[in-house]
Amino acid sequence: IRSRQHLCACWALSSMNREKVCSFVRYPGDEKSCGGPSLTPVFLSLAVCSMGNSTSRLYSVLAKTLSSGAVSQHQECLEQLDPAQLDPIDPKDLLEECQIVLQKRPPRFQRNFVNLKKNTASNHRPIRVMQWNILAQALGEGKDNFVQCPMEALKWEERKCLILEEILAYKPDILCLQEVDHYFDTFEPLLSRLGYQCTFFPKPWSPCLDVEHNNGPDGCAMFFLKERFELVSSANIRLTAMKLKTNQVAIAQTLKCHETGRLFCIAVTHLKARTGWERFRSAQGCDLLQNLKDITQGAKIPLIVCGDFNAEPTEEVYREFSNSSLNLNSAYKVLSPDGQSEPPYTTWKIRPSGECRHTLDYIWYSQHALNVTSALGLLTEEQIGPNRLPSFNYPSDHLSLVCDFSFNQDPDRLL
Repeated sequence: IRSRQHLCACWALSSMNREKVCSFVRYPGDEKSCGGPSLTPVFLSLAVCSMGNSTSRLYSVLAKTLSSGAVSQHQECLEQLDPAQLDPIDPKDLLEECQIVLQKRPPRFQRNFVNLKKNTASNHRPIRVMQWNILAQALGEGKDNFVQCPMEALKWEERKCLILEEILAYKPDILCLQEVDHYFDTFEPLLSRLGYQCTFFPKPWSPCLDVEHNNGPDGCAMFFLKERFELVSSANIRLTAMKLKTNQVAIAQTLKCHETGRLFCIAVTHLKARTGWERFRSAQGCDLLQNLKDITQGAKIPLIVCGDFNAEPTEEVYREFSNSSLNLNSAYKVLSPDGQSEPPYTTWKIRPSGECRHTLDYIWYSQHALNVTSALGLLTEEQIGPNRLPSFNYPSDHLSLVCDFSFNQDPDRLL
């Protein structure tokens, strides 16, 4: 065992039936690098279930994740696991496994893509981008107080399968997530085997760490299909506000499309939450825009920005992105009748203080260089139901946003 991450992957990818394994594992560098003990007890509890005769099935991946924070503890000591050591998995097999785990739950909501016929046909495959605040497990169970959501609906063993089912259903080329607190034991081991290159940047002072039995800090994560893109550069950005480093972060990566040879930048972020922090979010947005101007060489490289901005379209940070010299537009406006309005909501929940329905999540894009060719429709109020989100049907309090993009054949025409 080379590291905690390696231990987690070995556990998650195991194909043997085990009910409980107790190991005392020595991690290299524990005493010197982390200041912790050299021997750590690790309890791995695996749910054993029948999913076919093949011993190569993935049930151990979807079994109960580590109950302690051993994987996330001392993350600076974690080594990157070589993806070449992991066998690829068929997404259809993983989807089938998820559906078996979820067989006692209501079926997944059906959402349809809206195709935009006004766009001219492109000579390359569209780039599908998915944006989603998936709801950190520690916050969902310990802090967010969804008063109409049964605790049973928030069980990680099943909720993670709902999240995976949503991702597998829409097959994004690029996946941008917020509130990820199960990166090392769930998303990185699984999505890397599906062909994604994975990046994670945790919040410096994640509120997840205040929750008992947490799985480590939450943060932003980005995943892109290696068969479609090549990583040119990557930047982890800790956002500043009023010259102070904040708890909010972003990831910005410049990718090269194998099919077209075109470069573009993809970024993911999660701005400060709560009413009363509007000026703070505005300052964070300005800092992110300045970083992205540098990375894109002043809009010479096309840009897509995904995020939970925690800001309605009436806020200053929204106007800053709308009026930026990067010439950005919000992709989901294409669903409105006039093409100028945001969706009525991207999050809908009930807390002790009352019902909250807001538009907070966006996919921004360089409108001079990129076209939106389709967008995934939102859930209706009837689908969401009177108890709102999350629920047995849907794993997060935020809706996923999915858009298909194509490169403009004349990218400088509208700049």
